[in-house]
Amino acid sequence: MDKALNPKKLVIIFGIPLFIIGMMVLLAKSSVFSANPSSLSIGITFDLLLTVPLIYFLLIRKTTIPKTTVIPFLIVGIVICSLILPAENQQYLNFFKTWLLPIVELFIVLFVIYNLRKGIKHYKRNKSETFDFYITLKKTCYEILPKAVVVPVVTEIAVFYYGFIYWKKRKLKNNEFSYHKNSGTIPLLIAVIGIVAIETVTVHILLAKWSNTAALIFTILSVYSGIQIFGFLKSMLKRPIAIENNKLFLRYGIMTETTIDLKNIESVELLSKDIEFNKETRKLSPFGALESHNVVIRLKEENTFTGLYGIKRKYRVLALYVEDKIEFQDHINKSLKKHL
Repeated sequence: MDKALNPKKLVIIFGIPLFIIGMMVLLAKSSVFSANPSSLSIGITFDLLLTVPLIYFLLIRKTTIPKTTVIPFLIVGIVICSLILPAENQQYLNFFKTWLLPIVELFIVLFVIYNLRKGIKHYKRNKSETFDFYITLKKTCYEILPKAVVVPVVTEIAVFYYGFIYWKKRKLKNNEFSYHKNSGTIPLLIAVIGIVAIETVTVHILLAKWSNTAALIFTILSVYSGIQIFGFLKSMLKRPIAIENNKLFLRYGIMTETTIDLKNIESVELLSKDIEFNKETRKLSPFGALESHNVVIRLKEENTFTGLYGIKRKYRVLALYVEDKIEFQDHINKSLKKHL
């Protein structure tokens, strides 16, 4: 099986389907289409919804590209069909949306659930690793979604999972450390949720006097914002900092996270005084000065942490808050000594 993916092969794999899509768009805008809209609409619909995904599948079937990436091409085909075909010639597109698209959506949901279950079983078998829903969900979604949309989609799913599904109390292991109990972030987020609730009611009443639609839209957005904040808050309780497999997993709920190889750590200082933050010196907490710190980690080489919705930032010095800071420092120092 040929699994090599050189640039020339990638051009062929993505170029041929994109070329067909481009030709269909040009055809739909041509005078030929204007003369025969009914018959050509059928051909364009079948080409975009069947031919393009099939050709793409045949091109990737002997490569390392996941077969599930056919789905984005199918979605693109649906969107383009909706845009370029006249409404009166979209009967086959509407049939696909009504009867076949739900099957595709069900397949995606079942695929995600299957891989999550597989991930849970893997972590249960391998006692050296701790199961993390957020990480497993990201790995699963990277197999079926375009990379650009994975983090936003995963964040939205994780907000509801941690906010409303995961209620079981999280017991810390010897290699895990909490950061929320004495943190000011939890009370801050609870206060924000309260403020959002009060303002939602007040503004809704005022807007309703002008427009019921505007009031309804504002209320829906406000409730959604409250749900997101609640999910962020709960995720802090469920995603502790962890040290395992010669790596340090630093997390601040699902808001920020970074993984550090222990061999890349130069020092771990117990420091709570103010320090100057810049492009190399950053804070793990997304709340900046509103959140205190009591540990500063200095690295030998630059590393990256990921913030909300996939925003990445570089750092060499990272400040954070850890409940049991002394035990945290000792655990890292002992781990470092073992591998010297």
